[in-house]
Amino acid sequence: PQHVVLYPLVSKSLRNIAAGKDPLEGQRHCCSIAQLHEHYSLGYPDLDELQKNPQPLIFDIEVLKVEAPGSYQQDPWAMTDEEKLQAVPLIHKEGNELYREGKVLEAASKYYDAIACLKNLQMKEQPGSPDWIELDQKITPLLLNYCQCKLQCEEYYEVLDHCSSILNKYEDNVKAYFKRGKAHAAVWNVAEARADFAKVLALDPSLHHNVSKELRSLETRLREKEAEDKIRFKNIFSQ
Repeated sequence: PQHVVLYPLVSKSLRNIAAGKDPLEGQRHCCSIAQLHEHYSLGYPDLDELQKNPQPLIFDIEVLKVEAPGSYQQDPWAMTDEEKLQAVPLIHKEGNELYREGKVLEAASKYYDAIACLKNLQMKEQPGSPDWIELDQKITPLLLNYCQCKLQCEEYYEVLDHCSSILNKYEDNVKAYFKRGKAHAAVWNVAEARADFAKVLALDPSLHHNVSKELRSLETRLREKEAEDKIRFKNIFSQ
């Protein structure tokens, strides 16, 4: 038996990892003892009880599987800075392959992991510094790929948020305007969609066919919606 005072915090982090969450979720930067006093509850009754009444613990460790060296891909939070930089191109490639196979949700998860690696590194740099900008320029294409997945998953408001964030920094990003235009059209922000598609044409006239296709689709949906509304209102007033 081993008396482990700080085990409840460790256990909470492990449970977060198992649930796919940030292992440090809810923790602020301070010493471990301060963490104990900071949290009234860890969110698990058994850990709260153990935190109030520390006692010797016996750990049973079961080996689930053995993986060959190099076959295991660490989660971003567990990587060193150098490992994060090396992992990003590989994760990006895996995301692209999953997307081509039609596995959109899995691809989005890969892009998210790659973005998380770069964001973690970027947080250590001065905003606007050359290193910060270099990392941001690596994040942008990954974020656009992530938005493409979210468009297919019909999560349009997330696409609007991310694309607007990109355009606040890079106002000539054609892909961000195009994806944001599609998201605006999907949620019936007609004026905003037309404005974004117009911006796409102004920046890259060669995309005329793509933009025309999106605008035709929007106009068709508008006519269908107007017809449905007329029928609906007619039925309401005829009652």
